[in-house]
Amino acid sequence: MKLHRNLVFAIIDALNLIFNEGQYADKVVQKVLKFDKRWGSRDRGFIAETTYEMVRYKRLYAEIAEVKAPFSRPDLFRMWAVWAVLKGIKLPDWKQIEPTPERRIKGRFDELSKIRKFREAFPDWIDELCVEVLGEQLWTAESAALNQQAEVILRINTLKTNKKNLQKVLLEEDILTEPISSSGKASRKYPSALRLPERANVFVTDAFKKGMFEVQDANSQLVAPFLDVQPGMRVVDTCAGAGGKSLHLAALMENKGQIVAMDVYGSKLKELKRRARRNGAHNIETREIDSTKVFKKLYGSADRVLIDAPCTGLGVIRRNPDTKWKLQPEFLEKITKTQQEILRSYSKIVKPGGKLVYATCSILPQENYAQVQSFLTSEEGQGFSLEKEKKIFASKSGFDGFYMALLTKSN
Repeated sequence: MKLHRNLVFAIIDALNLIFNEGQYADKVVQKVLKFDKRWGSRDRGFIAETTYEMVRYKRLYAEIAEVKAPFSRPDLFRMWAVWAVLKGIKLPDWKQIEPTPERRIKGRFDELSKIRKFREAFPDWIDELCVEVLGEQLWTAESAALNQQAEVILRINTLKTNKKNLQKVLLEEDILTEPISSSGKASRKYPSALRLPERANVFVTDAFKKGMFEVQDANSQLVAPFLDVQPGMRVVDTCAGAGGKSLHLAALMENKGQIVAMDVYGSKLKELKRRARRNGAHNIETREIDSTKVFKKLYGSADRVLIDAPCTGLGVIRRNPDTKWKLQPEFLEKITKTQQEILRSYSKIVKPGGKLVYATCSILPQENYAQVQSFLTSEEGQGFSLEKEKKIFASKSGFDGFYMALLTKSN
């Protein structure tokens, strides 16, 4: 492949913002792709995919390039040269790229690839923790799966269309989609999901603008149905964020009943309102949690409560690879305390005979099963029982890692 200087320089600019300035990879890539309006889809794809791959394998490339953070611009070029050599790309004769010892790079790669924490590029503390709580075999498989590029998965908005019609409409816009699997079992598991065999910018389609679908990982689509909602119920989504699961709940409830979507971030709820209008979801009411009064008013009033709790996000590293480098051990300690506080406070919203789902996009037992067990032995957990749970791993499902537990409150 022929390398264009401005594309490679854009990648170096992106890596500097992500590695040295701590900016989020997805925001940086969006920003960098706007540098030059003349770039076509292949150019943009090269920038985005190369940047994400270098973020994923930062530790491995830095080790081979023999550079350490904070990375100077020459350091970043050295890391990029390692990436290029390992991809079999002929290096250009640019002054920014020093003579590169290709045989040494390949030899060092072969050597480091035998060690999981380098091969899969995870910090020591995450590697050690996951071996301890998941076991060597599962973590070896999971760490490799979390480095795979996430597929583009759509969730059909059944308030506006159906699977067959959406496929037809998108095909008219040159976007091919297919069910998750041709097997009946997988199709039943993900009834509202379509995958894209080839990546495409679906956000510019008329179908998206008309609210016919949302982009949502297949396993994320399992959370709302797990809550067992029915039309006409009162449902509270306590950590709604920008509302992906609230919108799914609205579709499952056929726009009947009430969904109260709460969050501590008003800006996210504004985005949810915008998305709800586009989706034609009319039964969602947003409430910003600016004091405890907001949720205390709801105590004992909801048929169903969803707690999609803030977490480490270790299950969704495929789409947020910079999570590896941003996470710190002290955050895990802090977030587990927050999760327990949220669970104990928001569980009081469930009325007798109602149900609650506690969910995270983490694979760590201390954020998941251990939190549920701790809650059930607490004062607030009296009267609740664990009906069922799902532990979902990327290595076994092919999609994001998730946990969900369905709790029932006695009458």
